[in-house]
Amino acid sequence: MSEIKPACTQRRYEVTQNDLPISCPMPDMPAWNAHPRVYLEIKSHGEVLCPYCGTLYVLKNT
Repeated sequence: MSEIKPACTQRRYEVTQNDLPISCPMPDMPAWNAHPRVYLEIKSHGEVLCPYCGTLYVLKNT
């Protein structure tokens, strides 16, 4: 069983191509205590900020 991460508690997440498409909160985070799920475009710049909570998502090269 995978670990459930708290939603919107970190300010920076490193993600990989396998995590795409990126949404905030991420699919493995409970959304009941967070803002509405929003999908983020990360491919063009390699990083993106969530417009709701300001979390930075950074695309790692693997």
